Amino acid sequence: MSKSSAQYSQYPQHHAHDHGRPLQRRPAVAAAVAIPLPATDDAYTIVHAGKQVRFGPVVFWIVVGTVVLLGLWSAATATYFAFRDDVLTRLIARQAEMQYAYEDRIAELRAKVDRTTSRQLLDQEQFDQKLDQIMKRQTALESRATALGAMPDVTGSIPRATPQRGDSSQSTPKPSPISDTVIFVAPPDREARLESRAPTVAAPQANQFAKNQGFDNVLVRLTTSLDQVERRQMAALSAVEEGMDSRMRRMRGVVSDLGLNLASLEAAVPRSAMGGPFVPVKLTANAGPFEKQLNRINVTRAEMDRLNRTLALVPYRKPVIGEVEFTSGFGVRSDPFLGRPAMHTGLDFRAATGDPVRVTANGKVVSAGWSGGYGRMVEVDHGNGLSTRYGHLSEINVKVGEIVKIGQVVGLVGSTGRSTGPHLHYETRIEGEAVDPQKFLRAGVRLSAG
Repeated sequence: MSKSSAQYSQYPQHHAHDHGRPLQRRPAVAAAVAIPLPATDDAYTIVHAGKQVRFGPVVFWIVVGTVVLLGLWSAATATYFAFRDDVLTRLIARQAEMQYAYEDRIAELRAKVDRTTSRQLLDQEQFDQKLDQIMKRQTALESRATALGAMPDVTGSIPRATPQRGDSSQSTPKPSPISDTVIFVAPPDREARLESRAPTVAAPQANQFAKNQGFDNVLVRLTTSLDQVERRQMAALSAVEEGMDSRMRRMRGVVSDLGLNLASLEAAVPRSAMGGPFVPVKLTANAGPFEKQLNRINVTRAEMDRLNRTLALVPYRKPVIGEVEFTSGFGVRSDPFLGRPAMHTGLDFRAATGDPVRVTANGKVVSAGWSGGYGRMVEVDHGNGLSTRYGHLSEINVKVGEIVKIGQVVGLVGSTGRSTGPHLHYETRIEGEAVDPQKFLRAGVRLSAG
């Protein structure tokens, strides 16, 4: 300490009042003062703010030595770091190594994020591709359904499927034309997601949306539903083809059983007013089984339509409505008036007076009036040597030269001519010779069975 801040003084060991002398006032001490004790007492006293702190010399010198050592240590450390550049270099290198490690870690995490984003984007693109394929397939199936619906043979033959329940969060599904089966309902935000898709934000959100909604399972269910619809369409198409082939065989068999010439019958069919350029039927190179089978059915239908027009000239239908009941068959019988054997050239149908009589095939009226034992009779020429006669009529509704169609009323049942009561005498003739009409009627039953 300096003498200005601290003063050392020795005080004798006596009281403040000595021999009655007044107490001498000590001068004020502004700072702490270390007062050495007498030689008999080595304690030090520090006075600070009017307080005295006494401690021994050992403690004093310990404190002084500690302060000196700390100062020497700081000076040595500073000198060491000042002259040892390798220590600083190692510290800087370690800091740089740590920085590079952090940067590598950040780059690795960024690459991982990029890979995850790319994978999510790829998943989204694959999902969109599968979705587009399903939509294209649905469109193709709807086109097939339209083609099947236009076929009269298929109407009502396609099984109806149970509509699929859509997600409750989606809008109300619109039924597909394929048997009212819900095929697919696109998410309401799909177009927006496809148009404004960001590679790092929108795509993961869309992919997460797809995962949350279970769209992978939805795609599987949609594909399964489309497979079922396609199988039903193919089954319906196969049933139509088998039915048409069976009917074609029966129609050709009927013509053969009746002993008629199919080519001659086709030549006798009147030609309607039609025309146009000839365009051959051909399939595309990528035509599938459905298209090929549909083409076969269309070809078969064209042949069947032509055969139907031909068979429209064959009288195999009933001339009266209701249950068929014969009062007399074709062939030899006992004459109802003479009682002698006689040839009956037709069938007698039981009917009431005034019941309508209908023509059994397309043709042209060649006779309409009174004709001996037939009474009032109508004869229709069906072409190719075929003709039918309707006798004992009470009224005639056609005239000679008139073209009549199947089922048209040519007269009313009566009992005119050589008759014992109201009935219809019906004949079928080939080249003017009477043949058994039941042969034609049985052919009609055989055709109607299909």
